Amino acid sequence: MSSVRVRLPAPFLKRVIMNVFSGDSKDAEIGRKWLKSALEKEIVEIVFTKKDGSERVMKCTLKEDVLPMIRSDDGTSIKSKSKEVLAVWDVESEGWRSFRWDSIKSVSFSLF
Repeated sequence: MSSVRVRLPAPFLKRVIMNVFSGDSKDAEIGRKWLKSALEKEIVEIVFTKKDGSERVMKCTLKEDVLPMIRSDDGTSIKSKSKEVLAVWDVESEGWRSFRWDSIKSVSFSLF
C-alpha cells in the first residue's frame, strides 16, 4: 500500500486550489467530482483553513459502509445543496463536518 499526498507550494496554493476545487469553471467541477469520488471509496485526509483562520486536519469519508444511516422526516436522504461547501463524515470524531472548497490546503489518501 502506498500513500499519496498532494501538498502545494504556498505561493501557488490559492491560485491552484481556486482552479481545481472552487468556482464555476469546468476544472473546478472536475476537481470536486474527483475528490468526491475519492471520498466515496477511501478515508481521505484533508487539510483546510477554518473560518476562524486556524488550520484543521480531518480524516473523512463518504464511504457508504462507514456512514451512519440518517434520513430526513420524509424518508429521503439528507444531502448538502451548497456548491461552496461539502459535508463529510469525520471518522475520528464520528460526526458530520464540512469544509469550504476554497479553503483546502492539501488532500492525501492511500492507494491499494
